[in-house]
Amino acid sequence: CISMRIIFMGTPDFSVPTLKSLVEAGHEVAAVVTQPDKPKGRGKAVQMTPVKEQALEYGIPVYQPLKVRDPAFVETVRQLAADVIVVVAFGQLIPKSILDMPKYGCVNIHASLLPKYRGAAPIQWAVIDGERESGITTMMMAEGLDTGDMLEKTVVVLDEKETGGSLHDKLSLAGGKLILSTLQKLENGTAVPTPQTGEGTCYAKRLTKELGDVDWSAPAVSIERLIRGLNPWPSAYTSWNGKTVKLWAADVLEGGEAAARPGQVVKSDKHSLLVQTGDGILSVRELQMEGKKRMDIESFLRGYPVPEGAVFERRMTNS
Repeated sequence: CISMRIIFMGTPDFSVPTLKSLVEAGHEVAAVVTQPDKPKGRGKAVQMTPVKEQALEYGIPVYQPLKVRDPAFVETVRQLAADVIVVVAFGQLIPKSILDMPKYGCVNIHASLLPKYRGAAPIQWAVIDGERESGITTMMMAEGLDTGDMLEKTVVVLDEKETGGSLHDKLSLAGGKLILSTLQKLENGTAVPTPQTGEGTCYAKRLTKELGDVDWSAPAVSIERLIRGLNPWPSAYTSWNGKTVKLWAADVLEGGEAAARPGQVVKSDKHSLLVQTGDGILSVRELQMEGKKRMDIESFLRGYPVPEGAVFERRMTNS
């Protein structure tokens, strides 16, 4: 493969495999651009972004502009004279002045099969919506959000118990592989940019903690998918005895108790906790009491016996 001079823009864990892939394939990564370091955790210690950590390991110069459209930074990008800019989950909109600079333009790695799931959280929504497959799309960047011409796609099939976290890791690695093929095609002139139509588009809106507040009147199938999609963040949860209980894993059972209301525990013994939903029964497999660690259902019920007839409720506004 021909070595290109690349500026890499990315911030979270998701972007790291692509940076590694470019470096290990022999491309010249002239600079890495990532979001400014932020205070994290209880001690509010300032933490580097995962991409910055990786770039420093490779000895690549790192830039962290508050705003990429800042004229001084735009000039810095011009001076770097890259053949192409590769962008993965960077976190800022990139101005036209930068998009138009490199010979091969700006290529973005997006974690869905565009035009489906444009937006901030395509990975989690694919799980929540019960998609059978997701994937990676490489695309030319345009000024809109995820609207540029598509270059290549790779499909990733979802496992039956896929979580937001497991799909994140699969797609992250798939993006690192696909970008090498895309850059080669751009270089040798065989890339075929395909415009996106508006058909089949759905917007993957940003995840909020409120989204995890389980509505027990929904079908068991939907609740189980929500639990998986929001694992590990922001997580699905419910309220019991005034405490928040996070839900980490569950199975769907057919049928239900005609007399039970949604959220009501219809069976509780040493090994199982069955909850009535709007359609079907949810068998809760793994959960976490407020302030405690995650537990399988047997351990949880030993510590917190949930009686039959108890009702899980939405936290609603007190979340």
